[in-house]
Amino acid sequence: MNWFTGLMVFILVWWITWFCALPIGVRPPDVPEAGHEPGAPVKPYLWWKLAGTTLVAIVITAGIFWVIQSDYLSFRAMTD
Repeated sequence: MNWFTGLMVFILVWWITWFCALPIGVRPPDVPEAGHEPGAPVKPYLWWKLAGTTLVAIVITAGIFWVIQSDYLSFRAMTD
């Protein structure tokens, strides 16, 4: 895997984990204020989710890199 493919894999993994992390811990306000969206979260903790998503994406991308570089899983034809 070259650097460009690795970067693209990381970006795809990051976006998937970001969308999985967004709803974690979100709760609407008990009494919404006038003029505000009633479904907007009280504290979305976006910085924590950003950091967690990045760490998880690094680990998953490293696992994908390991599987591709090792011959543990190969789609190439086996020759004798």
